[in-house]
Amino acid sequence: MGAVKRFKAVVIGGTGYGGAELIRRLLIHPDVELVRVVAVDHVGEPLGAVHPPLTGRSPLRFENVPPDEAARGADVALLALPHKVAAHHAPAIVAAGVKVVDMSGDFRLRDAAAYERYYGAKHPHPELLGTFVYGLPELNREAIRAARAVASPGCFATTIELGLLPLARAGKLTGASVHVVGMTGSSGSGIAPSAGTHHPVRAVNLKPYKQLEHQHTPEILETLAAAGAPGVELGFVPVSAPLSRGILATIFVELPADVTTESVAALYADAYGREPFVRFVRDRPPEVAAVAGSNYAEVGFTLGAPVASTGRRTLAIVSATDNLIKGGAGQAIQNMNLMLGVSETASLEDPGPWP
Repeated sequence: MGAVKRFKAVVIGGTGYGGAELIRRLLIHPDVELVRVVAVDHVGEPLGAVHPPLTGRSPLRFENVPPDEAARGADVALLALPHKVAAHHAPAIVAAGVKVVDMSGDFRLRDAAAYERYYGAKHPHPELLGTFVYGLPELNREAIRAARAVASPGCFATTIELGLLPLARAGKLTGASVHVVGMTGSSGSGIAPSAGTHHPVRAVNLKPYKQLEHQHTPEILETLAAAGAPGVELGFVPVSAPLSRGILATIFVELPADVTTESVAALYADAYGREPFVRFVRDRPPEVAAVAGSNYAEVGFTLGAPVASTGRRTLAIVSATDNLIKGGAGQAIQNMNLMLGVSETASLEDPGPWP
C-alpha cells in the first residue's frame, strides 16, 4: 500500500485532452491523490478506455456526478470544462469551501462586456469577474498561494504574455503597438473532431483564423496592464499549424533606436533566471520540439538594426510552449501546487521527449 497523500483532488471534465493531462500529472503527484474524475460522456468506463496511456494506472472510472457534489470532501477541484459551462459550476464549488483551479476562460477577465464580445454570451455571474486570481505564476505567484479560486490562463495568452512580461514590467510597452503571429497545434481545438482538425487537410496546411478577434486578446491586454503596461494595442493573428501540440508565437515590438541587445537580454535574464519553468534561450531560437510534452516554456529575441528615418528598431520575440501543459493542464497543476503549499514543481519537472 502506498503512503497516504496529504491532499485530495477531483477533476471535473476528464475526457478531453486537458483532462487527460490533469489526470496524468495527478496520478504521479507525491502529495495529491486523485479521488474522482467527472464527465458527462464515457460514464462508467475506466480512464484508459478514453486515454490509452492511462490504462491500468488507476481503478477510477468516469462518473457523471453534479460538480458541487463531486467536489465534496476534496481539497481542490480542477475544472477542465468548456467555456460558458465552467461559469455555471465553479461558484458553488468555491462556496462549499473547496479550492478551485478553472482552466476555462470564464473567470479570467474583469470586464463583463469583453467577456460577452469575445465568448459570445453574457456571463451568468458577472459579479464574480475579478474575484479569481489570474493564474500566471511568473506574475502572480504570491497571490496564487493565498487564493481560493484561480483562473488558469489560456494557451495563447500564456505564450504571448511570457514573451512580453519582462518588457511590461520595465515600462517598455506602455501605449505600445504589439503585433503577434501565433501558430498552434490541433489539440488546442479540443477532442471533438472538426473540419479544422481533420488530418488530411491540417497535416499539409497553415491557416489563419479569428484574425484580430481571438478570445485571448482581452486576457493578454488585462495581464499586460496589471504587469505595468497599460494602453497596449494588440494585433494578434492565430494560425492553425500541422502539429498535434505546441505553440510558437512571434511577437513584434518597436523600441527606441538607443535600446541595446544587452539591455533587453538583462530584462529577460532578470525576469526568468530563477523561474522553474521558463527558459530564456540565447544560443538558439525557441522551438516547439524543445518544450512539447513538458511544462517548460522557451523565450528568446532578436533585435533589429536601428532605422534612421524612424528612430526605432524592431524587437522580434519568439515564445514556445506546449499548449496542453504550460498552456493548459500543467500550469493548472502548477497553480494547484502553489495553492496547497506543496512544491511548485511537483509532478511537472520532466523535460519532455526529444524529438
